Amino acid sequence: MVPASPGGPDDVTHRRITMPLPTGHNSSPTALRSLRLGDHTVTVVPDGAVQLHPRRWLPDSTDRDWTGDHAGLLDDQGYLGTSVASLLVEHDGRALLLDAGFGPHDIPAEDTIDTIGALHGGRLPDALARAGRDPADIEAVAFTHLHDDHIGWAFRPGPDRPSPFARATLLASADEWADWPAPPKTAGLPVTPGQEIFPGVTAWPAPGHTRGHTAYVISAGGRRVIAFGDIFHSPAQLARPDWRVSMDALPGQAVRTRREMLAELTRPDTLAFANHFAQGQLGRVVHGGGGTRWEPLSEETA
Repeated sequence: MVPASPGGPDDVTHRRITMPLPTGHNSSPTALRSLRLGDHTVTVVPDGAVQLHPRRWLPDSTDRDWTGDHAGLLDDQGYLGTSVASLLVEHDGRALLLDAGFGPHDIPAEDTIDTIGALHGGRLPDALARAGRDPADIEAVAFTHLHDDHIGWAFRPGPDRPSPFARATLLASADEWADWPAPPKTAGLPVTPGQEIFPGVTAWPAPGHTRGHTAYVISAGGRRVIAFGDIFHSPAQLARPDWRVSMDALPGQAVRTRREMLAELTRPDTLAFANHFAQGQLGRVVHGGGGTRWEPLSEETA
């Protein structure tokens, strides 16, 4: 979501900030955090949140688009309230992490770019611990792309602080590594289209937000979960995949990728991990009731 800069968040003077989350009827306090898929378990690992300016992030949208059902996606400052989260995938005692949050950084709105408001992270280690895992247990971290809010704990864990994932293999597409303006001191490994990076987890190329953006598909127990990264940032886009995203590197390709992903998300036995959907990151895309919408999973609907 937020492009990596050569300086990165470690160069910002941070102070603790409080960010409002969306409080409308679309929020789901009972959203499911963990799900069994056959011999696999997937668990949402929250790190923080980021505010998006709805009209600047999605410039084809209008003020009217953020009324009615979509009004509940906005916080009390008028921003789209979105989450920053990772997905823990466990199988046979092994553990994979998809994306690595923003890291222990708090950046107020006045210090960010004009398409977003405040941005903060820092919860991931505690969230991993609640899931029964230590960062040293993670054998690999696979990135959907290399923006700051997806790489934080792997590459920017704070001044004079080692990465908690120093022992993990770091994975992203070859194009993503090649295009990153701040290459890491520790080289990561490239993933190829269709590669199984972990038992039951396959890499899918999904260019648009970045040239090398990758989705990951966890298939087990007769179902699959698609971790689609930044193909979608808000449930509002599910009904309007044609809306441009101001931060997409390849806008036309991004629209095609969103449409292709929607077709996959509506197939039978398909669930999704939406790392930026504050209303519930594990869910499914459903048609009906006048449109396409996001249905967060609960204990009753999983």
